[in-house]
Amino acid sequence: MALSIGIVGLPNVGKSTLFNALTKAQNAQAANYPFCTIEPNKATVAVPDTRVDALSAKVSPQKTIYASVDFIDIAGLVRGASKGEGLGNQFLANIRECAAIVEVVRCFEDENITHVDGAVAPLRDIETIETELLLADLQSVEKRLEKLQKMAKGSKDAKAAAELMQNLLDHLNAGKPASAFALPEQETFLASWRELGLITAKPIIYCANVDESAVADGNPLMEEVRSLAKERNAGFACICAKLEEELQGLPEEEQAELLASYGIEQSGLVRIIRTGYATLGLCSYFTAGPDEVRAWTIRQGWKAPQAAGVIHTDFERGFIRAEVISYDAYMSLESEAACRAAGVLRVEGKDYVVQDGDVMHFLFNV
Repeated sequence: MALSIGIVGLPNVGKSTLFNALTKAQNAQAANYPFCTIEPNKATVAVPDTRVDALSAKVSPQKTIYASVDFIDIAGLVRGASKGEGLGNQFLANIRECAAIVEVVRCFEDENITHVDGAVAPLRDIETIETELLLADLQSVEKRLEKLQKMAKGSKDAKAAAELMQNLLDHLNAGKPASAFALPEQETFLASWRELGLITAKPIIYCANVDESAVADGNPLMEEVRSLAKERNAGFACICAKLEEELQGLPEEEQAELLASYGIEQSGLVRIIRTGYATLGLCSYFTAGPDEVRAWTIRQGWKAPQAAGVIHTDFERGFIRAEVISYDAYMSLESEAACRAAGVLRVEGKDYVVQDGDVMHFLFNV
C-alpha cells in the first residue's frame, strides 16, 4: 500500500516550491520504486530508510525497492474554492482519494512575495483552508442526504441512514470537522460515509514553511502552527521549501553538508514522510533475498495474512504461515541460515501481529 498525501495551501505560501522539490526527488529516485507513473500533479517519492540500505548492503540483491509516498498537488485554494472559485472542486475532488492532508502555511516575511490576504498570518490561513474543505464536505453530505431521503420511502435502513446523515450535516454546519463525528454502526450510513471520502475526516499534518534563517530553530509564526497542531493532536512538520528545492539534485554527501550548514540533520521531505507514517499509524516490514530487498508499508496492528496481502492477494487468501526474523537479529548474524541455526527465525501463524522492521517470508497455497 502506498501512502497518499494531498498538499493544500493558499497561493504564494511555498506549496508549489515544495512540490517542485518533490518532483525533482521523484525523477532522481525513479529506479527505487516500481510502476511509477509521472503525472503533472503527482510525485511518487521513495521513503528513506537506513534499514533498507543496510539489508541491501548485506544481501547484495539484484534490486532494492523502498516504500513510496504519493504526493498529490492541489491548486492553491482561495476563498470560494468549494463553490468553484479559482480551480475549485476539480482539485478538491483529488483530495478525497488521499489518506492524509498536508496544509502548507507561510511562516516567513518577504516583501517581494505578496500574500493573497495582504499579510502573513498562518492561523488565519489555516482557518481559510479548513473552511473551504468543510464547505466542500457540506455540499457532498447535502447531496447524499437528498439521495437517502428518496430511498427512505421504501427502506427502513435508508430511513435510519438518512437520519444519521442529517446528524452529520448538523455537525458540519456547526463548524466541526467530520473527524470529530462519532460514527454509528448502521451499515447503510457507513457505506455512504466510505463513498463520500469526506475531506475533513482525514488526518492533518500542519506544515510550517519558514525561510532559511528559521530552518533550525523556527520562529514565532512557526510556533503558532506547532501549538495548534499539538492542541488538535495533529501532525506537524517545519520545512524551508526553498532549501528543499536546492537540496534536490545534489549528491548525498553534498546534501548532508548543506543541511549541516543550516544546523539540521534531516531534510523537510524526510520529516513530512515520517510524520505522515506516524499520523496514519503505518510501519514497514521487509523481504530480503538475492532477487530483491524491499520495504512493504502496512498499518500498525496488522496480522501476518493482511501483511502478506500487500505483496499479492493470493498470499493472504492462501496464507499458511510466516517465517519471521527481527531486523536487529537479522543484522547481528552472518546470514539467514545463521539466523535459522541460532533459533532467532520464528514460525508464526495467522494471529501474529507484524512488528515494524520484521524480515519475513510467507508460505501460502491457493
